Amino acid sequence: MKKLLAKLLLATAALAPIVSHADAQFSVLVLAIPTRYHYEYIPVARESFERMAKLHAFDMVWTAQLQALEGDLSKYAAIVFLNTSGEELNEAQRRGVEAYIKGDGKQRGGNAVIVHRAIISKPGLWPWYEQLVGRSFKIHPMLQSAVVTKADASHPASFALPAQWIWSDEWYEFTNPHGVSIHPILKVDERSYDPTKIWPGQTATGMGADHPVAWSHTHEGARVFVSALGHNAEMYKDPNYLGHLWGGIYWAATGKGIQQP
Repeated sequence: MKKLLAKLLLATAALAPIVSHADAQFSVLVLAIPTRYHYEYIPVARESFERMAKLHAFDMVWTAQLQALEGDLSKYAAIVFLNTSGEELNEAQRRGVEAYIKGDGKQRGGNAVIVHRAIISKPGLWPWYEQLVGRSFKIHPMLQSAVVTKADASHPASFALPAQWIWSDEWYEFTNPHGVSIHPILKVDERSYDPTKIWPGQTATGMGADHPVAWSHTHEGARVFVSALGHNAEMYKDPNYLGHLWGGIYWAATGKGIQQP
């Protein structure tokens, strides 16, 4: 009887619907390579991203192999640069990303999600990537707690967050050498932390009232979502932060979710 029951259960399981490549809403490629200051986050973030993919029924390929950028990327609705910046890529991989974003004339190009350390690229090394990001990294003070506010409550990347959110992070300062127009989603209130608190020999001054920490824009037809948040591993266990990233991924991959007034 027990053997018969086990066979029935196996047969039922074989017929049960599962999320497969055919069922998924879209596919994303997540690039997450270990670097000097960012490596402990990888197993935590991977587990959270895998759970996110299962929960929201999308396919995800997670890799630390940058050679993935040299193959066919057209199946991905978005590439997530998770603490993996353009300066880590070789020439062939950079050309692969550019071709993916631009498309081939017959097929629309892809989209990008750029998170925390992925923003940072050596000035002048790959100007195209700097424009893709939309802002260039200048410096950051020591990690501190601060108040984050919604610059755009209609964007999916802000839905999971309260109107005011106390978060602890490295508050990157930015410049705009390429004159890129961005759409701020979140800002940090510099009155809630000390923008000048930094290591000896360095100087940080802050950016004043207009200090974005998450934004969106388009680049060569691509939807680009950028978040400067996410310095340490524990953040990838935080529901608010993960909801913020999921909202950005969802928008970048689909173009949907913006709430009209």
